[in-house]
Amino acid sequence: MADVADKAGVSRALVSIVFRNQPGASQETRERVLRVADEIGYRPDSAARLLARGRSRTLGVMFTVHQIFHTDLIEGIYPEAERLGYEVLLSAAAEGRSEAKAIEALLGHRCEALILLGSDVVPAYLDELRQRAVTVSVGRRVPRAGVDFVHSAEGKGVRQAMDYLVELGHRAIVHIDGGRGPGSAERRRSYRAAMRRHGLESEIRVIPGEHTEQSGIETGRLLLAERDRGLSLPTAVLAGNDRCAIGLLMALAHGGVEVPRDMSVVGYDDSHLSHLMSIGLTTVRQDAVLMAEHAVRFAVERLENPELEPREAVLEPKLVVRGTSGPPRGAA
Repeated sequence: MADVADKAGVSRALVSIVFRNQPGASQETRERVLRVADEIGYRPDSAARLLARGRSRTLGVMFTVHQIFHTDLIEGIYPEAERLGYEVLLSAAAEGRSEAKAIEALLGHRCEALILLGSDVVPAYLDELRQRAVTVSVGRRVPRAGVDFVHSAEGKGVRQAMDYLVELGHRAIVHIDGGRGPGSAERRRSYRAAMRRHGLESEIRVIPGEHTEQSGIETGRLLLAERDRGLSLPTAVLAGNDRCAIGLLMALAHGGVEVPRDMSVVGYDDSHLSHLMSIGLTTVRQDAVLMAEHAVRFAVERLENPELEPREAVLEPKLVVRGTSGPPRGAA
């Protein structure tokens, strides 16, 4: 600022007035100061200015690399944060970089609030985090952690998918489990409950998996190997999420299984890739934009009123039928 003031022939205080857009400088002076700043490449350090006031107005977002749905959530977080006057800082958990490390990096950059996407941290750590910064968990509910939660009604989404498949005539319906992924436990419970409700308890089969394409590929290879040994293929598969469903579709295509004629496949999330495939993936939609908006608002509202009781937003899922599902072969 001193360099700008010197070259523009004004005081440093006047430069500060111009950059803070405060009254006290003529239009001609403002234009000259801004022109000089542009010429010498000066940009105001808004972060430093906020910190000087004791605020960073920054929301830290922890996400997992390769989780497509997290990308959709982040796209919804940015505009809502900007609307409310906050910046967004991202930190990724990845192979060799734990969630805790990603979160600590956000705290190290003085983020006022944390938005955790699909976090797998233990309840004790989550409870500790809320003592250090406002914390919102998206996609995973952790009872008794004392933080705000945003997630979809997992059980309702699975029921929609299962009712749809049974109405089409499917009986041999397999579920690929999502392991420790967000929502997996509730989706697994709801699958079992739906099968029992439809009188298909003897057909219940949960295949261990994860929320990855590789998990879907491995499940596909398992089912194909069983077919080659003379066992029947299931007529439908409810995958743990869209990534898993996409991996399954790849394996089935290599094995000569035609979808949906030979097998229907249903995913979960309705991530942006689900409708870019050649036939489109039938999936349960979680409204990423609405989830993101709730998360940002929860964080900002708690920053403004720390005494708020912990809140929970449970959003309605919706089955989206596309080309990977249909009646089983031979059904009326």
